[in-house]
Amino acid sequence: MKKLRVGVIGLGMGRNHVASFQSHKAAYVVAVTDMDPARLLEIGDQYGVPGRYTDPYVMIAAEDLDVVSIATPNCTHKPIALEAFQYGCHVLCEKPIALNAREGRAMVAAAKKAKRRLMINFSFRFNAASWGLKKAVDDGALGDIYFGRSVWHRRRDLPGFGGWFSTKALSGGGPLIDLGVHRLDLALWLMGFPKAEWVMGATYDKLAKPMAEKAGKPFDVEDLAAGMIRFTNGATLELEASWTAHIAEKQLMETRLLGTRGGLVQRNLNEDYQFEAWLHTDRKGKPVDRKIEAVRGRVPTSGWHFIDCITRRVPHTATGEEGLAVIEILDALYRSAASGKPVRLRT
Repeated sequence: MKKLRVGVIGLGMGRNHVASFQSHKAAYVVAVTDMDPARLLEIGDQYGVPGRYTDPYVMIAAEDLDVVSIATPNCTHKPIALEAFQYGCHVLCEKPIALNAREGRAMVAAAKKAKRRLMINFSFRFNAASWGLKKAVDDGALGDIYFGRSVWHRRRDLPGFGGWFSTKALSGGGPLIDLGVHRLDLALWLMGFPKAEWVMGATYDKLAKPMAEKAGKPFDVEDLAAGMIRFTNGATLELEASWTAHIAEKQLMETRLLGTRGGLVQRNLNEDYQFEAWLHTDRKGKPVDRKIEAVRGRVPTSGWHFIDCITRRVPHTATGEEGLAVIEILDALYRSAASGKPVRLRT
């Protein structure tokens, strides 16, 4: 089997991409890129990657790649992806797909024109608990889903305070586009990606902005966002995300969906990244609560899945189109927050 030549750009989150690709026998990570020479040396040595670059465009031009993985600030996703498509590469891109919906549409169009794949790294799909949930929903356990609530709150955890995460021109926004993107995708994936009709959103910077001013750090994004999404099928979804809020937990992640046959909830355990999921139904007129068991067998990482689908020529999950649907909703929520009015989406 000819191995696919992979290049990974950005070795913060991207170091996990390297390991994910290397776990598949059909992939060979031939090059990595990072602006930090020390990190480039460390990860390159750790995984035995021969090609090492500080400029992603030089790497793409030089390495005859089949796959490019992008794990860089949001503002760079579009230009790097478009360059990779020009060179005939498939692209795995960190979430969100891009800085905004306009850029996301350009990326999806470029992938189609190049006849190459675009996958978004919605990592919360790739665990055994999520796959167990998806199977239960697809088997009809919930019936028609008509309401949901998906949240990710942190008590106080601002990533890279004063860096690109808190600079709107580089990130596109705050916790809504950083954390909310994950919880929104998870809910939409479980719901079967219904089409959004309109949204109403609100954003706040009541806690982080004074902290930034006191520390002399740049901060022009929200620290908490909330919104309501209505879909063309009549279902609604509430979405909440924060980097800092006065809550009891250090970190709270929960997605709840209600349907005509049952409801489910997925929540994190011990304020960490381990999850449990429950299904709530009726049996013979009495309420029944059942823990959703994780699917048996090996659940792939996103990189492994992407390589496997390419080599077997089968569809992959977390497509560019799904990533675009997510960013279009997030974009609309930001516009609604700015105007104080509901925003209708293109249907």
